[in-house]
Amino acid sequence: MKAYVRALATAATIGGLVLITGCGAGKPSAAASSTSGAGSSPAASNSPSPTASPVTITSPTDGATNVLTSTEIALSGATPTFSDITFTDATGAPVSGSMRPDGTSWVPSSQLKYATAYTATVGGKKITFTTAAKTGKSVSASTPLADGQVYGVGLPIVITFGSSIPAAQRAAVQQRLLVTSTPAQVGTWYWFSGTEVHYRPQNYWQEGTKISVRAGVGGLSLGGTSYGAKDLTMNLTIGDKIVMTTDNATKTMTVTQHDQVIKTIPVSLGKASTPSSSGNMVVMTKAESEIFTSTDPSDPYKEKVYWTQRITWSGQFLHAAPWSVGSQGRNNVSHGCTNMSTPNAKWLFGLTHIGDPVIVKGTPRPLDWGNGWTDWDKPWDQYVKGSAIPVS
Repeated sequence: MKAYVRALATAATIGGLVLITGCGAGKPSAAASSTSGAGSSPAASNSPSPTASPVTITSPTDGATNVLTSTEIALSGATPTFSDITFTDATGAPVSGSMRPDGTSWVPSSQLKYATAYTATVGGKKITFTTAAKTGKSVSASTPLADGQVYGVGLPIVITFGSSIPAAQRAAVQQRLLVTSTPAQVGTWYWFSGTEVHYRPQNYWQEGTKISVRAGVGGLSLGGTSYGAKDLTMNLTIGDKIVMTTDNATKTMTVTQHDQVIKTIPVSLGKASTPSSSGNMVVMTKAESEIFTSTDPSDPYKEKVYWTQRITWSGQFLHAAPWSVGSQGRNNVSHGCTNMSTPNAKWLFGLTHIGDPVIVKGTPRPLDWGNGWTDWDKPWDQYVKGSAIPVS
């Protein structure tokens, strides 16, 4: 099994709780809808109460300069509707955007331009302000996920920053990490470190869910003299519910689709000196073949392995192992991976997506938190504690 490497995933919430609208090498480098952000997310709001005070703009102020390109139009008074707000650039061209659900601000749908004048009109009041020129250190936000792809029901949304976000700044950054799902599902963000933050729903994503992600950090202060380089956006789809559960007691993997058992596969797990991890994991990468090389001088090997699916950064995979077929279903002989026959590994590879849950039970080694996309290895009441915004 390869040495444990805690890698940084490459990528970017109303009070934290939100409606979302061995064997191998180390980690590679890097309708009704609901929206989640650090505080609240853009969405259509209710019509103002006829007895409420008039809506006013509280920020930016009229004539303000050096306004961040990540700015929102902060509001007070009655909750405005979309038709109450107009926002244009210096040429008079309209800028699209939407309200946060609580009506506290209107959020432009993309980063504003640098050193550009804008005009906002709300409830008959008009303000004009100018954004700042591009200055400071630009910090990127990236993700290992691919726009437009289909993923499994256990997928965490993974965002990584090019430099560490100070703890005091994470709530403000989380406010700009916007997730919209259809149908709506509850979820929140978890900060694994200053550079890596994940989002997961309270329960597995529903099959067929459409997810829109916007890390609206372009021009946002990330602490000190650092600012977000640009926004990160992607649209994802959740596929069929596929769950793989391996029981060390029986040395078998049970594969379910739509919660129905479709196949039981004999497997061989990690031997006593290199046990497999027990816990809740997900498929992170897939490859038809990879070269597995040992980092342990006392147990050298270099092998081309087929139909691989990575589940930990320390090198545990699901893969074909024709050399251990005689032990599969009987004994554990691997370096920590889940061995299966070539026909079974190829069949499983063709069924799964990145983000499909992999549950391993009964081995002597518990899964280390953060050794892979371990988001499902904490219960919800513990997971929410990783949010920079308290979850009520």
